[in-house]
Amino acid sequence: FIWFAIAPLLPEIRTSLNLETKQIWTSSIVGVGGTIFMRFALGPACDKFGPRIPFAAVLCFASIPTAFTGLVNTSIGLSIIRLFIGVAGGTFV
Repeated sequence: FIWFAIAPLLPEIRTSLNLETKQIWTSSIVGVGGTIFMRFALGPACDKFGPRIPFAAVLCFASIPTAFTGLVNTSIGLSIIRLFIGVAGGTFV
């Protein structure tokens, strides 16, 4: 559920932070970039440790930025949060 946390809230986030469409798209692209990077990193980690340990570690790590989503005040902050949430997307198979 972490990966889908922000998408339904984007209209409200857009108005609250006065974001332009370009800034929303940038945060989305950053999130997908985090997912792609994490999938490359998780492949060898799963081969070495099995899937449960790396996936559990990534999800625990990514839950922290997800909890801080409500504290975002800028488009850069939104992009950073979405990067870490995108990292959690690497566990979605």
